[in-house]
Amino acid sequence: MTPDSNSTAELAPAKINLALHVTGRRDDGYHLIDSLVVFTRFGDRIETALADEDSFQVAGRYAEGVPRASENLVIKARDALRVHCGISTAPPVRIALEKNLPVASGIGGGSSDAAATLRSLVRLWRLDMDEKDLALIGGQLGADVPMCLSARPLLARGTGDQLSILPDFPSLGLVLVNPGRAVETAKVFSALLNPDNEPMPPLPDHIEFHSLRNWLDATRNDLSGPAHAIEPAVGLALSALKKADAGFARMSGSGATCYGLYETGNVAKRAAAAIRKRNPTWFVAATRSIASGDT
Repeated sequence: MTPDSNSTAELAPAKINLALHVTGRRDDGYHLIDSLVVFTRFGDRIETALADEDSFQVAGRYAEGVPRASENLVIKARDALRVHCGISTAPPVRIALEKNLPVASGIGGGSSDAAATLRSLVRLWRLDMDEKDLALIGGQLGADVPMCLSARPLLARGTGDQLSILPDFPSLGLVLVNPGRAVETAKVFSALLNPDNEPMPPLPDHIEFHSLRNWLDATRNDLSGPAHAIEPAVGLALSALKKADAGFARMSGSGATCYGLYETGNVAKRAAAAIRKRNPTWFVAATRSIASGDT
């Protein structure tokens, strides 16, 4: 499907938690976080087009694991936006998802798909909505959807609802590795023994590869321990990145995807090729993160 006046396309980038501190748990069971988040130039792809009736199609390497029914966040996003703006301004659409990111892998695939669907449909339906309006709808779909709507470097606090966009954050060379394991976020949080931990230290005044790597050394992903206990293959992904000379390696989100930080994109590409050669069935992607000034 080629986008034209009756169709639109959007990237649904992978969401990477470079650091993730769990700082508390509310009485209602929601955990409080303090996280540095970036988004990558690699991800899923959403295309929407006007149609005679609603439809949802999925293709791509990881299409098999995507639900097609109403529980899918793409469909929920379409329906929530239609309720918000009214059926008269939201006619039937064909939505096509190219699923390039593994499912339940700690990099926000479903939430990013929902956010891309909202952005795409706002353009397709020519709706007069700003980021604040979309964030309110996104928040109804899941805690990660509003930050995926931003798709820029940010700090996420609270339950993920308190977002601070970072104005001068550079693009990073990254390699993403998943050993072919799905990990349920709810199970990882349930296995977290201590939800009351220290928040992240302040970011350095000037962020580049070396200052960020040093800062990351002083931070954590508090979900790494419980995720590794549930799925020991997390350790295999981290070992592969370290063997491929990552400047820094850590699990993202609730796992099992891990990221490696590299000084340049070319070094990241060579590292990804080496990991892929040794582990041909794994998900391995060399990419760069989206910088603050990217549009």
